[in-house]
Amino acid sequence: MIRTAVFAVLSLLVALCGVSPAWAATKAQVESQFARWLEADLWPEARAKGVTKQVFDRAFNGVQLDWDLPDLAPPGFPKPKKRTQSQAEFRSPGAYFSEKRLQSLAASGRSLMQKHQAVLRRIEDKYGVPASIIVAVWGRESGFGRAKIPHSAVGVLVTKAFMSTRPDLFRTEILAALQILQRGDVSASAMRSSWAGAMGQPQFLPSSYLKFAVDFDGDGKRDIWNSIPDSLASIGNYLAQSGWVRGRDWGFEAVIPQGTTCALEGPDRAMPIRDLTAMGIIRISGRPFPEHERTAPGMVLVPAGIYGPEFVVTPNFYVIKEYNNSDLYALFIGNLADRMAYGGGAFITPWGNVGGMLRSDIAKLQTVLERQGYDVGGADGLPGYKTRRSIGEWQAKNGAQPTCFPTPQLLKGLN
Repeated sequence: MIRTAVFAVLSLLVALCGVSPAWAATKAQVESQFARWLEADLWPEARAKGVTKQVFDRAFNGVQLDWDLPDLAPPGFPKPKKRTQSQAEFRSPGAYFSEKRLQSLAASGRSLMQKHQAVLRRIEDKYGVPASIIVAVWGRESGFGRAKIPHSAVGVLVTKAFMSTRPDLFRTEILAALQILQRGDVSASAMRSSWAGAMGQPQFLPSSYLKFAVDFDGDGKRDIWNSIPDSLASIGNYLAQSGWVRGRDWGFEAVIPQGTTCALEGPDRAMPIRDLTAMGIIRISGRPFPEHERTAPGMVLVPAGIYGPEFVVTPNFYVIKEYNNSDLYALFIGNLADRMAYGGGAFITPWGNVGGMLRSDIAKLQTVLERQGYDVGGADGLPGYKTRRSIGEWQAKNGAQPTCFPTPQLLKGLN
């Protein structure tokens, strides 16, 4: 009797608190724990958010844990090994810009912009985001809706909420997914996502869907899986609500002259573009900056330091980063949009043969700079703009030409 009671208490602890005794180390036992967790833990919170039991039960009917997903931490199993930064290399930024892929996306995008010009014009009028930017995001995220989206969003999100390395994040997302199902915009079987839970043609997480998805075709549903008008307008709404400045470009490839430091970059160092031109910074095309841009704020961007293309970007560049927090992603979208809108091509300045450093070595470099009082944005092994400009400032202070990019030689010099 006592042993039975102890077993019952342990089972309850496993279900409610995530306790992982040694016996809970088989998939069958974890599946059983998962079923209890759904009812005892997830359901009460879903109910508090307005989800009915009928919708909840229908969502999880037949759903099992997806053991093939990455970054799982099943209870009772050995904890996943931390990814050591010494095993990952920072690749050259140029590797991100496949010319073959960009040309293919631009050709398809131009055709689709023509095909959907009427709806894109309405979207642009309403949200102020250029059609070319919206279509570029559409192409980058889902191949203009043609990419296969293989997973059940419910299955992915509930698996990761129950046993991933970031359960709190995915708990928020599965609860948002249940709210979507409660509203009736889509069925659970039709709610398809990537392995990370990003849904439909715009690749929205459920929380983003709740904030930004719109019904633009007027059928009463916000369908980012099958409706092109809804998908495109939802992208436009996302960017507009993230701060897109109507009438401004995303940025321009530029030239920073010798004698002007590359350490100017960063959104916190914005200044009127005319002040940048007063320093000798010009468009690489030789054309002047548009007059309405000259009095507006711009920022220097040097994603490869002096070893690659240089840019003057607008606040809209950082709005694109709200969609995906990567300088290279935002440049990809901007370049693809320019190809579709103006017939542009690759950036004129080639990407240098940089990169290849271990992330752990870049993190060491960042740590050394931090100890000397520089704000590198965290020693994460990725050279963002704060790291790049800190490198340039350190180099100038120590009598070297600023290059604004990590290299093995720089690491040796710092040490």
